[in-house]
Amino acid sequence: MDERYNSPEINSNANELICASPLFDGLSSKHVEQATANVVTRSHPANRVILLENDWGGSVYFILEGWAKIRTYNLDGKEVTLNILGRGEIFGEMAALDEVPRSTDVITLTPTTIGSIPSQDFLQLIHSDPLAGFRLSQLMAKRLRQVNRRLRLRESDSTSRVADTLLFLAEGQGQLKQQGTEIPNLPHRELSSLSGLARETVTRVLTKLEKKGLIKRQHDTMYIPDVNALERIIA
Repeated sequence: MDERYNSPEINSNANELICASPLFDGLSSKHVEQATANVVTRSHPANRVILLENDWGGSVYFILEGWAKIRTYNLDGKEVTLNILGRGEIFGEMAALDEVPRSTDVITLTPTTIGSIPSQDFLQLIHSDPLAGFRLSQLMAKRLRQVNRRLRLRESDSTSRVADTLLFLAEGQGQLKQQGTEIPNLPHRELSSLSGLARETVTRVLTKLEKKGLIKRQHDTMYIPDVNALERIIA
């Protein structure tokens, strides 16, 4: 089967992973336990649509393993990737807050395990623990800041735009390793959509960055040996 619900034991582990999300940092353990009491987990293959724009939904989701992208379309019908989400990140919260249909699609990029909690449990957490509302506002402010930065760089040269896209991924999901900051080695079509450049241009720029030692690519991962060095090449 392509996707499956997981066992109660996995759900227990999912509860722990969800609680490790930045959203729950410093919150009352009582409120967190109440919010995560009805966690459901499900595993999906790559390229599976999790949510569709304009769908109504009753859950808020956390990525437990894997990667997913937030997608929409421009007026010309071209796909635009708005964000890449990894372990610990949340999506579907806006529809829960606004009680309106979903505003974007969410698609898995890799085999992905996702935990969900009912919207009413999520909203109860926001109402019962003021710090939860503050953590959520921090998350939204971070995402808005990232979008604003990418919009400012839309008129920059291709190298700056690809470099900024990699830094965007590093800020959101980078993990510090011995080789440098680790980010997912996404397909070039995804980096193309994130940066607003042709796929061929992205490929050319990545090759140039690798020759300069600013990135190191492996099968599933990419390493940025020196984030500050990559930052300095942005025009």
